[in-house]
Amino acid sequence: MVSPAKVTIQRLIDVICGLNLTPPTVLCQMEYPLVNLSSSLLCTSAGITPSTVQGKAVVVMRGECDFSQKALVAQDMGVTTLIIVSTTPMVGFKKVQIPIVLMRYLDFLDAQKVFGEEMLVKMYSPVMPLLDPSIVVMLLIAVVTVSLGDPTDTHTHTRGGGGEKCDSGDVILYSPLKVVIFVGLMCLMLVLMYFFSRYLVYVIIVIFCLASATALFSCLDALLDLAMCSVMRVTVLGKSVSVRSVLLFFVCVTVAVVWGVFRNEDRWIWILQDLLGVAFCLNFLKTISLSNFKICVILLSLLLLYDVFFVFITPLFMHGESIMVQVALGPDASGEKLPVVMRVPRFFPWSQNLCGMQFSILGYGDIIVPGLLVAYCSRFDVRVNSPNKIYLLVCCIAYLCGMVVTFAVMLLTNMAQPALLYLVPFTLLGSAVLAWRRAEMRQFWNGTTYEVRRGQDECSILLSYFHGPCCFSSVNG
Repeated sequence: MVSPAKVTIQRLIDVICGLNLTPPTVLCQMEYPLVNLSSSLLCTSAGITPSTVQGKAVVVMRGECDFSQKALVAQDMGVTTLIIVSTTPMVGFKKVQIPIVLMRYLDFLDAQKVFGEEMLVKMYSPVMPLLDPSIVVMLLIAVVTVSLGDPTDTHTHTRGGGGEKCDSGDVILYSPLKVVIFVGLMCLMLVLMYFFSRYLVYVIIVIFCLASATALFSCLDALLDLAMCSVMRVTVLGKSVSVRSVLLFFVCVTVAVVWGVFRNEDRWIWILQDLLGVAFCLNFLKTISLSNFKICVILLSLLLLYDVFFVFITPLFMHGESIMVQVALGPDASGEKLPVVMRVPRFFPWSQNLCGMQFSILGYGDIIVPGLLVAYCSRFDVRVNSPNKIYLLVCCIAYLCGMVVTFAVMLLTNMAQPALLYLVPFTLLGSAVLAWRRAEMRQFWNGTTYEVRRGQDECSILLSYFHGPCCFSSVNG
C-alpha cells in the first residue's frame, strides 16, 4: 500500500493464501485509488453508486456471503481490486477474475491513519520459489520411515534351530479375497469420513491417540532394547513390573494427550503429530505383513485405483470436490482435521500469512502401502540370504524415485497428487525386475511359508483392520 507520494508502509501485509488469480507481473504494474467501504459487506450492490467505485480499489468487511460473491458484485461495478478486511482468520473462496486481498482490519485502520483517505493501492505478489525446503524434509521422513519399517531385525525367529526365519507379525494377508475386503472397508470408511466427518472426527482422534501411544511405546521399547538399556524390575502387589516400561508408558501417553489437547495449535503441534505418525506407520508395518509378491501386486494395484478414484474421479460428480483431498485437509466446519497426514510447515515467510500456517502434507497411506512391499522384500532377503539386502535396497530406492516424481508433478501442476499413482509402479516394477534379473521370480512371486500366531481369531484381525481406512490418505500440498 502506498501513499500518493509513493511512501511504502514498512509492514508485511498478509494476503490470501494460495491464490493465483492474477499473474504477479499484472498485480505489480498498476496503482488504484482506494475507496473505503469497510462499513459495507458488498454482498449486493444496493446503496453503492457504480461510478464512485469504477476503476478503483475497494475495501469491504468480511461476512454474510462468501468471497466470490463479493468479488463478482465488485467486478460487475467495475472495481479493479477488492480488499477484504477481517477480524478473524481462515478463508473460503471460488475463482474470480479480479485480485482479492485479505488483510487484518487493524492493519487497514493503521494504514488509514498514516495515509488518510487518498491512498493509492498497488498489489504485490512475491515470487514464490518452486521448491520449498519442507518438501525435502517430507521426503526424508517418508523414505526413512519406509526403510525403518523392515521387520526382520526384531520380529523374526529361527524355526527349530535351522537357518530359515519365520515372520511373527500379528496379521498376515495371504488371501486375495481378504485383500479385496480390506480395500472395500477402506473405501467405505473414507466415504463415511467425508459425509459424516463432524460426527466421526472425534472418534478417530481418540482412536489415533490410543493407537499412536501404543505404537510409540513399541518403537521406543525396541529402541531401548537395541541400545541394551537395562531393565530394572520391582514388585508391586505381588507382581513384577518393569520400571522402564512404566516410565515409557507415562511418556507415550503424555505425548498422545498433549497432541490431543493442542491438536489445532499449528505453530508447534505438527512435530508431535509427525512423531506419532511415524510411530503409527512403523507399528502398522510390524503388525501387518503380506505373504507373497502376488498379494503385494493385488493390494497395491487396488489401492492405486482407490487413490486415483478418490482424488481425480470423485470431483467429476461431487461438485468439483475431491473426497480424498477434503478428508485430508479437514472438511469439517469446526476446524478439526483428521490425523491422517504427516505435516511440515513451509519454510518461506510468505507461505505463513493471515490464513494460518501453510503445510506440505503426505498421507500415512503413502508410507504404509509401499512400506508393506518394502517389508516383504526385506523378509525375502532373509529367506534367500541375498547379499547386502539387495531387495530391500532396490525397493527403497524405487520408493525414493517415486516420491521425487510425485513432488515434481505436484510442483509443475500446482495440484494435489495421488502419490500411489507413482509409488506403486516404481516399487512393484523395481522389485519385479530385480527378481527377474536374479532368476528368483518364482520364489519371489509365491513367497515363503508363514505362520499366523495361535490365538489370533478373526475378530482381532478385524479390529486390527479398523484403523486402516483412517490412515490411508494420499495428498500432497
